[in-house]
Amino acid sequence: MFLNYNLLVGFHINEVFLRILHFIYSTKKPMKKSYFFIGLLLIFGFMFIGKTQKETMVQSSAYNKMLQVLLTHDVPEVGVADILASEEIIMLDAREKDEYEVSHIKNALWIGYDDFKQDRLLEVSKNQNIIVYCSIGYRSEKITQKLINMGYTNTSNLYGGLFEWVNQDRPVVDQNGTTNKIHGFNRLWSVWLKKGEKVY
Repeated sequence: MFLNYNLLVGFHINEVFLRILHFIYSTKKPMKKSYFFIGLLLIFGFMFIGKTQKETMVQSSAYNKMLQVLLTHDVPEVGVADILASEEIIMLDAREKDEYEVSHIKNALWIGYDDFKQDRLLEVSKNQNIIVYCSIGYRSEKITQKLINMGYTNTSNLYGGLFEWVNQDRPVVDQNGTTNKIHGFNRLWSVWLKKGEKVY
């Protein structure tokens, strides 16, 4: 029997999913087989959850449904298609430095996540148009909330993160220029990255 997403929300079961997904996503350490398979069941189980009320901003409906549960959606969100090359946007990378060095969005400023520090934003005005991203949008959502709390008035989270950016054929760069390499975070979460060469 297929589960209805709205019913799950009504009973706040999504909070349970959030806690489990947070545990899996927040560690890069080797996981016990039981945790790994729980993660796989959760991820692929979202393919059978009913329609969501939020307009899809990613190409994969399964990815969208997973993000609907994983993220809290308490900050402004933008999709890849909403970002125009002509716009004056400050892109902030909320991943770890080794992920950023594999590849990142051109001209993106690395600010980190675990060791995020406000002094990395000294040259960024608090009224500039800012979009924060990570691999899928979980870490960047947390950093976006921190920025809003610090007074940055026009800050959004990139829904679907760098994975969706690459999935929609947007370019990424490293220190030598355009590359097709993308840090996959870990093998469990990189299932949502459909294009490019995964690096761990």
